[in-house]
Amino acid sequence: MIDYTKTSDGLYAYQYPRASVTADAVLFAERDGQMHVLLIQRGNDPYKGYWAFPGGFLNMDETVARCAERELEEETGIVLTGMQLSGIYSDVERDPRGRVITAAYAAMTTMPEATAADDAAAAKWWSLNALPKLAFDHETILRDAKRVMNIKD
Repeated sequence: MIDYTKTSDGLYAYQYPRASVTADAVLFAERDGQMHVLLIQRGNDPYKGYWAFPGGFLNMDETVARCAERELEEETGIVLTGMQLSGIYSDVERDPRGRVITAAYAAMTTMPEATAADDAAAAKWWSLNALPKLAFDHETILRDAKRVMNIKD
């Protein structure tokens, strides 16, 4: 059994090191015959200024699917449930902050307006034909989400 002891400062302490868990939301929408994907511009390091999928760290009281929904709403104002798991990413070096495993969730939508909030400096729908350089391993996540959602290049 895992010991979820809290220290005097309210932090959790474990006998063994633990990885952090994040979730990302990959939203696709078609407009004017072109497929688009929603990205946020990161407002904080690492990768400050780079574009990425809305996402963030798992809270102790939520599922990874709910984490993806919450982060999507916090960073873009878009409320969406029922996204499909498109991949789990666990490369040891995927995040310079430390050992972070992410679950990516994907969905097709109608291109709702996105408004940057929380730690997102900007939120924008990008044509898949004109993407900026992506942070972390988000190019791999995008490739897999396209496959899962049956989106052709």
